[in-house]
Amino acid sequence: MKFKNRVLCTGIKESAGSMEGKAFSSTTFHLIVDVAENSAGRSIGQVTRPFKYGDATEFEKWAHLGKAWPPGGLPCEAEFEVVAGADNTSKLVLLGISPAQQSPARAAA
Repeated sequence: MKFKNRVLCTGIKESAGSMEGKAFSSTTFHLIVDVAENSAGRSIGQVTRPFKYGDATEFEKWAHLGKAWPPGGLPCEAEFEVVAGADNTSKLVLLGISPAQQSPARAAA
């Protein structure tokens, strides 16, 4: 199941290189998500979770925001997919992400 949602991105990390002869390249987005309750107890609030999306070149699309990064995070539009995971669990996969468009009233403020 695919869905779109507005999220708050607190950081982006580029990773590229090789380890033991195997190349790797990825970009990780740290997004704020709700804390889920589980069988061990209740929960309140939000946490950040890492979501990989694209290779290391994806970082270049965001690099210009470096010095202008908002202290509380950057509002973004994201597309996710819920897929079956191991042991009858489900997993959230990031399919796409872009900075959220500001409304004209908010941009003028």
